[in-house]
Amino acid sequence: MQYKIIGDTMPAVEILFDQAGESMYTQSGAMAWMTAGIEMNTSTNGGILKGVGRMFAGESMFMANYTAQAAGAKIAFASTVAGEILPINVSESGGMICQKGAFLCAEPGVNLKITLTKKFSSGLFGGEGFILQDISGQGMVFLEIDGDKVIKDLAPGEVLKVDTGNVVGFQRSVQYEIETVKGIKNIFLGGEGLFLTRLTGPGRVILQTQNFNDFAGRISRLIPTR
Repeated sequence: MQYKIIGDTMPAVEILFDQAGESMYTQSGAMAWMTAGIEMNTSTNGGILKGVGRMFAGESMFMANYTAQAAGAKIAFASTVAGEILPINVSESGGMICQKGAFLCAEPGVNLKITLTKKFSSGLFGGEGFILQDISGQGMVFLEIDGDKVIKDLAPGEVLKVDTGNVVGFQRSVQYEIETVKGIKNIFLGGEGLFLTRLTGPGRVILQTQNFNDFAGRISRLIPTR
């Protein structure tokens, strides 16, 4: 399997299957185009419980599997918002914990399941839901980035405080928790909400410059209502 990223503002990843039998899976509706010689099969990709779990993590219950029937077939998966597509070799990274909605597509050797934050309060009050996605296994996975990506390699004990919506994912060695913004004036007048995500190294953290939920909220406030 080979791949290339096409486009800048609204990118897609185009996959070239080197031989028959190679495949990719994605959430329903992410496929943009494909050549002849590819067979599609839709399933829960692991059973009903895994499908329901993905729904809670912000993905679709059903996954579409695309398998090449001949060498040279191509298929592309497009991002849903303006930003980037980030390829990650799961075998080399050792797996990632990602926010809901970050997953675009992956090879069949990559496992996608839901996971809970270590502290229930982290998700309950974090603003993005307490369910995250655990990506493990072997092969390539492609993540959606809103805006531009920013990669930080945290040293042991190094702390990074981030707005929750700007976190894409992080290695399992990174500790994740939510802390309260200090100061009454900061809480009510600072415009950043009540909580921040606290990430503690060691490990790699992937951030995005745009929080699409905040962007959509600003747009919705400009829409006239009767």
